[in-house]
Amino acid sequence: MEKEELIAITIDKYADLQRIKEYNGDVKNKELDYQIKTVTAKLSSLGVNVEDITL
Repeated sequence: MEKEELIAITIDKYADLQRIKEYNGDVKNKELDYQIKTVTAKLSSLGVNVEDITL
């Protein structure tokens, strides 16, 4: 898998998690928050600025 493909897949996962978080509203979900943090760290390590794609 090439780096560009890995970035695209990881961005898609990040977007999916952001939509779930938005839909949850004010409901706390520690697992969702943890998954968002890990995907954010992965994207950061790949050189992607997640601030540009955060809802």
